[in-house]
Amino acid sequence: PRREAPASPAGAGLVLVVNCTAGTASAELAGSLTARLPEAEIVVATAEDDLESLFSKAAARARILGVAGGDGTVRLAAGVAVDAGLPLLVVPAGTFNHFAADLGVESADDALAALRDGNSVLVDVGTADGAAFLNTASTGVYVDLVKARERLEPSLGKWPAMLIALADVLRGSKPVDLLVDGRRRKVWLLFVGNCRYEPSGAAPAYRPDLADGTLDVRMVDGAQPLARTRLVVAVLLGTLGRCRVYQTWSATSLRVASLEAGSVPLCLDGEATETKPALRIVKCPKKLLVYRPSAGD
Repeated sequence: PRREAPASPAGAGLVLVVNCTAGTASAELAGSLTARLPEAEIVVATAEDDLESLFSKAAARARILGVAGGDGTVRLAAGVAVDAGLPLLVVPAGTFNHFAADLGVESADDALAALRDGNSVLVDVGTADGAAFLNTASTGVYVDLVKARERLEPSLGKWPAMLIALADVLRGSKPVDLLVDGRRRKVWLLFVGNCRYEPSGAAPAYRPDLADGTLDVRMVDGAQPLARTRLVVAVLLGTLGRCRVYQTWSATSLRVASLEAGSVPLCLDGEATETKPALRIVKCPKKLLVYRPSAGD
């Protein structure tokens, strides 16, 4: 349902951080936004900047917090916006932009149209030990994949790095021993989605509702014989929903603890994150007010 947010055609009250280390964000994008929002404050962030600190400082002087970047950048901005009680303007400028796509903001034009008219919606936010996420919290071999990709990305670029990292992880990674809601599990992958993902019996692709009050939990059980092989075959044949190593359920919270030395390996919205040996993943319904163009725009 549509909600009212401050309408600001020229950007009055908006402090917008452009993360120039993200996919398509750039100084050119910052210049374009400055020209289109002459009353806004546009902050250009580089690799040397502490993004979370920039967002916190921006929120202290903003009526509207804005972000141009990818899912990891938007996640940081969302956590700050929730804490400050500010509406969030999202300009998609990353490689994947999963949250913006599910929100219905496909371009800067969409974002600025919503800002001009004051159109917004309330969406759910997930937290892992207090750290916000908008899309997913994941543990298991996905964390190995992300870390391997990040090592290769500076020299190869994101997509080649992803393919090489995937081959390495499938060949050499092992499942992790975890306590999941008090039950011992050997896990290849534990995926926790902020809201229900579709399709239900295949790899999660999109969300029809960003405020359904649930966590979408999916787990690949590494204790089953030949779990990795069975999973790959099920994905290739389109029978994942019937695969015995693949389990799904809905929840509003989840407790996860490591049974190995160190912290729980975790990725939030596709980025590796520091955690503790035990953590709680919690659903926060309708916590974030975010600009979204109306259906007619």
